[in-house]
Amino acid sequence: MKFSPLVGSLLMAALMTACQTSKNEADKAAIRLITLDPGHFHAALVQKSMYDGVDSVVHVYAPDGRNDGPPDLQLHLDKIEGYNTRAENPTHWKEEVYKGPDFFDKMIADKAGNVVVMAGNNRLKTDYIQKTVGAGFNVLADKPMVISASNFDQLKESFATAEKNKVLLYDIMTERYEITTQLQRAFSQQAALFGTLEKGTPENPAVTKESVHHFYKNVSGSILTRPAWFMDVAQQGEGIVDVTTHLVDLVQWECFPEQTIDYQKDISLTSARRWTTDMSLSQFKAITKQETFPDYLKKDVVKDSILQVYSNGEINYQLKGVHAKVSVTWAYKAPEGAGDTHYSIMRGTKANLVIRQGADQKYKPTLYIEAVAGNKDVEAALKTVLPAIQKEFPGAEAKKIATGWEVIIPEKYKEGHEAHFGRVAQKYLEYLKAGSLPAWEVPNMIAKYYTTTQALELAKKK
Repeated sequence: MKFSPLVGSLLMAALMTACQTSKNEADKAAIRLITLDPGHFHAALVQKSMYDGVDSVVHVYAPDGRNDGPPDLQLHLDKIEGYNTRAENPTHWKEEVYKGPDFFDKMIADKAGNVVVMAGNNRLKTDYIQKTVGAGFNVLADKPMVISASNFDQLKESFATAEKNKVLLYDIMTERYEITTQLQRAFSQQAALFGTLEKGTPENPAVTKESVHHFYKNVSGSILTRPAWFMDVAQQGEGIVDVTTHLVDLVQWECFPEQTIDYQKDISLTSARRWTTDMSLSQFKAITKQETFPDYLKKDVVKDSILQVYSNGEINYQLKGVHAKVSVTWAYKAPEGAGDTHYSIMRGTKANLVIRQGADQKYKPTLYIEAVAGNKDVEAALKTVLPAIQKEFPGAEAKKIATGWEVIIPEKYKEGHEAHFGRVAQKYLEYLKAGSLPAWEVPNMIAKYYTTTQALELAKKK
């Protein structure tokens, strides 16, 4: 069949338009990452894996260096290069970097991507979040999203803006992917074994979560260089609003799975406290590669050489009438063979579910099931509920020990903290594809940050 030149031209134009439309739709569907001012190694860990549907080109916007030690940006790029050049399963990210004092405004104007990853200095993070979702970008933010009660309403407004602009604002809750925590949650849903969650008291909470962290640590095979501002609570946030974010999240996620929490009705603070970790100048040098304390840390230095960091905190509170206690402690360096550790107990009317990670566990998190006094039926109940657990976690078993039962977990589930960043990112990509977060996620993020920021206010009154 022959077409006239005019018809042929029209067909060609229509074909080109269709191709361009198809390309535009494909471009719109693709996830293109932006990394904003990466100051924490968590920004790099998001890129430890590649993801289907995510462009390998990542646009990075950052200030042109800082005057207080090794530049955050270069440390970030070095980690990405390490992932790209590793022998096993290397990544192939291409980092397109813009450096300059106007880096934030440049990011907003360029619109080079549609998902902004934020993991760095927390002093301006809440402001960055508000402006970024306001400009129509999705945001995947490392915790904490807010470090003070004065900025809580700003974060709350950001969630409303994100909904209005049809973008997703989400924080990186890696601890939900730790296998002992997942199994603790799963067993707590088995009423025949666990019973129901106790209400507890302030002196004997129904749920306790304790986390021990270390300033000097090994990440991806080398000693982590921390920016000096990490020790400045005005920039990083105090411990009570930083790492406790994970613990408060887990209390909500485990005790009331997929239930919406109303921060104005469901949360009641009982008490809160904060205390410092003392660090010598030589210890500070070892982790920052700096010879002196920068001026902004002088306010926290005593006896000319001891830096006092308010990195420790404890919150005792009620959530929907259940008494919970969370605490975080920062030591300088872990004992040989140890690392960051976690302790957790959920007390049921029939059994307690306990995660321990001490010397007896060779510093590996281990889940135990322990009968409450007088309950002789745990063994029979365990046999009844195990098939349901194994359906979700094939290979999981329970071994009788002197104090109860140890949950035996196949090695394939023991991924480690760094791998959990990829799990969070993958889940976030699923939400992006669906176009929404689960209904409970946003109110529960708001509830979580209300808990931490109000606890800091309470602790400061002492």
